[in-house]
Amino acid sequence: MEKRISVPMKKEELITLHAGDYVYITGTIYSARDAAHKRMYETMLEGKEISLELRDNVIYYLGPTPAKEGQVIGSAGPTTSSRMDKYTPLLLENGLNGMIGKGKRNQEVIDAIVKNKAVYFAAVGGAGALLSKCIKKSEIIAYEDLGTEAIRRMEVEDFPVIVVIDSEGNNLYETAVEDFKRNG
Repeated sequence: MEKRISVPMKKEELITLHAGDYVYITGTIYSARDAAHKRMYETMLEGKEISLELRDNVIYYLGPTPAKEGQVIGSAGPTTSSRMDKYTPLLLENGLNGMIGKGKRNQEVIDAIVKNKAVYFAAVGGAGALLSKCIKKSEIIAYEDLGTEAIRRMEVEDFPVIVVIDSEGNNLYETAVEDFKRNG
């Protein structure tokens, strides 16, 4: 099913999303990769505030290439999500509603998604140049010293993703394989 959502998003809207839904996101999302996740995680473990309000927000696992003249951002393809698995449960416990990346998640992350009624979206790997066209504004808001891995606040319009793991734990990577086995 095709859906359009605005972000930040509330739990009431999030729970209407189901594994396999095609979703177009409009609004504010944030980028963060490995180094930024590690820093946020360590800061939170120290009991300190991080530079990003997690509640109701979505993090895109992204380290864009430099923008060319006239561009808002360079190529903006997703990073492999499992690299953030160690840090994700804590971020979800602190209000993060969604993540955008590519690839499978470990069981601890899936359990945290269900417990915290969150959602995991996939963006198409290899389509970074096309995805960047959906990013209308981008500014570094934290960890500028990390270069491409700095946290960015981005305004997106009709950013295309697929729900891979929904708030009930339904996992498209598993159900698609089962559907293929039954119908293939």
